[in-house]
Amino acid sequence: MAKENVVDGVQNAPHRSLFHALGLTEEEQQRPLIGIVSSYNEIVPGHMNLDKIVEAVKLGVAMAGGTPIVFPAIAVCDGIAMGHTGMKYSLVTRDLIADSTEAMALAHGFDGLVMVPNCDKNVPGLLMAAARVNVPTVFVSGGPMLAGRVEGQKTSLSSMFEAVGAYNAGKLTDEKLKEYECKTCPTCGSCSGMYTANSMNCLTEALGMGLRGNGTIPAVYSARIELAKRAGMAVMALLKQNIRPRDIMTEAALMNALTVDMALGCSTNSMLHLPAIAHECGVELNLDIANKISAKTPNLCHLAPAGRTYMEDLEEAGGVYAVMNELNRKGLLNTDCMTVTGRTVGENIANCPNLNPEIIRPIENPYSETGGIAVLKGNLAPEGSVVKRSAVLPEMLVHQGPARVFDCEEDAQAAINAGKILAGDVVVIRYEGPRGGPGMREMLNPTSAIMGMGLGSSVALITDGRFSGATRGACIGHVTPEAASGGPIGVVEEGDLIRIDIPGNTIELLVEEGVLAERLKHFVPKKKELSGYLKRYAAQVSGGATGAVLN
Repeated sequence: MAKENVVDGVQNAPHRSLFHALGLTEEEQQRPLIGIVSSYNEIVPGHMNLDKIVEAVKLGVAMAGGTPIVFPAIAVCDGIAMGHTGMKYSLVTRDLIADSTEAMALAHGFDGLVMVPNCDKNVPGLLMAAARVNVPTVFVSGGPMLAGRVEGQKTSLSSMFEAVGAYNAGKLTDEKLKEYECKTCPTCGSCSGMYTANSMNCLTEALGMGLRGNGTIPAVYSARIELAKRAGMAVMALLKQNIRPRDIMTEAALMNALTVDMALGCSTNSMLHLPAIAHECGVELNLDIANKISAKTPNLCHLAPAGRTYMEDLEEAGGVYAVMNELNRKGLLNTDCMTVTGRTVGENIANCPNLNPEIIRPIENPYSETGGIAVLKGNLAPEGSVVKRSAVLPEMLVHQGPARVFDCEEDAQAAINAGKILAGDVVVIRYEGPRGGPGMREMLNPTSAIMGMGLGSSVALITDGRFSGATRGACIGHVTPEAASGGPIGVVEEGDLIRIDIPGNTIELLVEEGVLAERLKHFVPKKKELSGYLKRYAAQVSGGATGAVLN
């Protein structure tokens, strides 16, 4: 592409003059031009090391005979954006990242791309862009953070948010809260549990778009620099073989990713991002498919927040390929799918054993026979809702209680902090969906407060918004249709009984059918005054059940 459009021939002499302005020699112009999409910035802990990753990628590309050229992608830190207006700008960046990368890649005629993301929206946004641009592409992330340590116990960001809840409940001193604050996030990297960033980075391996270890090698390990060099070399090999993203991200590969998702116990946000990626690949991936795969896929890992193991532990146990090898023993993967290694999934995972059955459960001894994510439907969520089943306490898998209704996250948080939420309640937070928020905010503050105050075994939370990967408990998100689109969650009244049955995949508002119909008949959703990008986003975005894609 590059040589034809921007280098070769008399007509491209003006283009070559601009390459000379960049300091590129004629020799460099004659080599394949490889765009390196750098998500580096100085505000996201998971991205502060990406300058070093990018330099290593550049070296790998050059060693293999290409000309590396860097351009940027934005990134939002979900943790810093949490609990205020900033969180409205998190999910929406996924589409900005995809759009801007598409524009840069196609405007400048790159022959191949190396994507260097790390955190929540960059990985799916760049996977979406890879499918659109469809030139040989490899992913290499910045890697996960090492776990923190407090009193000899490993900790992660979810521990920090729950510590705030414990403090507000009078269960933690000022000194102990400060200790958590200073020790929970000890290195650069994506936060150390199986949160959204690490979920999506692991799924690049399952999809075949990232090399082995991309999801699990810690950010501070030198092996991460080596991986980046190999990614630079790998894109040149893909170019020679003409293997492109849509050759890799097939329907079968997406089903593999969803299967690995269930085994790992990934963030519920993967159920927003995988359908959006599939959409760009021309594949339909709906929530019904998710339950079918979950029904036959055992959950093999309980990484934080579901358990007390972390990304560094998964890496030492053999990483994503070891999990895939366990799944393959039951024939749950399509091993013929092509990958960025130039080999198939089956060839990649053939000699990758499970090195620690305490971290990765053997297929014969899973945490559960069904996957880590469940999709619930019913009259409260006719098009679906999502829960991280692997992070729900056994006593909360089935729960019935009175609705405590709030029209925004802030009001719910204030009620929780004031001790107004009682054992047995079902907290309902609405008008926080993709359109109603807009931007589908994560609810880590209220969920962590509930857990930190000791209510995790007796209180559920339902929202048309979403949850951080750091959330645990009976927290059901992505309720679709959302309140702003006229969904039933918008007519729930204070005190209505709600029944949640996670094993049965149902969520029901226990009011008479005629009463619900009458409420919906007269329901006029609340509207918010919007401006700028959020106004455009709200006008274009689809529901959570279809991945919150832009129409």
